Amino acid sequence: MAGSMDPGATWKLRSKHLNPSTTLRRHLTPAQINIYFSIVCFFSPPVLGSLVSIAFNAGGVWSAMLVAAKRRRLNIDRPMLAVTAAIYAYCAAMVLASIVNGTLAADLRFFLPLITFLLFPLSYSTWSITEKTALARIAILASTAACFGALAMAVFQSHRLGVRAEGGAGNPIVFATVTCLAAMTCLAGALSGIEKRWKLLVLAAIAGAMAIVYSGSRMIWVAVPIAGIVVLLINRRRFTGASVARFVAIGVVVALVIAAIGSRVILDRADFLVSDWDALNANGDHSTALGLRVAMWEIGFAAFREMPIFGHGISASRALMKHGLQDQFGLQQGFSHFHNGFLTALVEAGLLGALALASIFVVAARNAARMLRRSADPVERFGATMILVAVITYLTGGMAGILVGHDILDATLMVFLISGTYLASGRTIEPTGKSAPTMAPGPSPQP
Repeated sequence: MAGSMDPGATWKLRSKHLNPSTTLRRHLTPAQINIYFSIVCFFSPPVLGSLVSIAFNAGGVWSAMLVAAKRRRLNIDRPMLAVTAAIYAYCAAMVLASIVNGTLAADLRFFLPLITFLLFPLSYSTWSITEKTALARIAILASTAACFGALAMAVFQSHRLGVRAEGGAGNPIVFATVTCLAAMTCLAGALSGIEKRWKLLVLAAIAGAMAIVYSGSRMIWVAVPIAGIVVLLINRRRFTGASVARFVAIGVVVALVIAAIGSRVILDRADFLVSDWDALNANGDHSTALGLRVAMWEIGFAAFREMPIFGHGISASRALMKHGLQDQFGLQQGFSHFHNGFLTALVEAGLLGALALASIFVVAARNAARMLRRSADPVERFGATMILVAVITYLTGGMAGILVGHDILDATLMVFLISGTYLASGRTIEPTGKSAPTMAPGPSPQP
C-alpha cells in the first residue's frame, strides 16, 4: 500500500525503543538512581535487614569510583566535615589500639566494618545531587512502608512462630532500633508538613511502635517516648497551646492502646527482668540476660583499668571476655561486644576510642541543634530531627546493647547521619560537582 513503512525499518524503530539498556541510559539520570537507592536504604532495615548494608556499601564504593573518575566531586561543607573528622578519628583510634598492642594482623578482619564509616564523605557527596525536598519525602514514604512491613512481620513472628519479633534484621534489638528510626521519621514527617498525608504517617508511626513492642527490646521501649517527645518539641511552633494539649492526650491514648495490645509481651519481658534481678541478687546467677550483662560489665571495666589509654585491641578484647566469663563466672559463652557501646570502645581502643566514638554523636547533635536554632525551613528542620532521633535511639539502645559494629546498625546510622546532615545544612550540587541553583525558601511554618 502506498505510503506504508518498510517492515525492516519498523522493527528497527521498535527495537530501539524497547531495548532496556537504551531505555535505562536514556531515562535514568544520576539523581533518579539516587531516588531508588534512597528508597532501598530507608525501607530495607526493618524488613529486609542486611540489604541496607549491602546497598550502602556498594553505593559508597561506586561513589568512590565516580570521584576517582572525576564524574563526582567531594561536596565538602563545614557540618559534613566535622562529622567526617569525628568518624575518621574513631576509625584511627581502633587501628592505633591494635598497633600499640601488636595485634594488627589478628585484628585486620575486624576492621572490615570500619569501611562503612570511611565511606561517609563519599556517599554524602553522591547523595547531595538529590533535590532536598524529594529526598525528605522519600525518607518519609519509604519509612512509612517499612513500619507497616515491620508490624506485619512482627505479628507473624510473635503469634505464629512464638518468638520475639526480629523482622528481617535477624535480631530483636537491631530490629527494634531501626524500626524506631522509621517510626520517628514518619512522626517527624507528619508534624513537619512536608508530606500532606499526615494521617497515614501517624498510622505508620503507630504500626512501628507496635512492632517495637513485639520485639521485646526494653531499652528501645525507653527510646521511643524520649524520641517522640523530642520530635514534638521540635515541631511545637506548628501548633497552638490547645492543639499541643490535644496531641499529647491523643498520644497518651495511643500509648495505652499499644500497651494493651502488647500487654502479653510487656508483662513477659517485665517478669523476665524481675526474675533475672532476683536470681542475680539472691543466688549470684549470671547465666540470665541481666546476669550476663553484669558479668560482662565487670570484666570490661577491669580490662579498661588495665589499659586505659589505648585499650586491648578488638581480638584481645573478645578473648578477655570469653576467658573472663569462663574463669570468673563459669559460663561457656562469648560475645563480640560488652553490651554497652562505650564500654566496648573503652576496652577495644581505650579512652581515645571511646571519646572519638562519643564525638560522632556529639558533633552530629550539635550540628542539628545549631540548625534548629537558626532555621525555620521545614526540610532543614526535618533533617535536623532525623539526626537527633538517630542520636537518641542509638545512645539509649547502646547503653545495654550494641552501639556500632553491626552491619545493619552501622549502615543505617550512616544513612541517617548523611541524609540528616545534608537536609539540615548541606548544599545541593550537580553530578559534576558544581553547586546547583538554590531554590527560593518556602514559607516559614506559622507559630
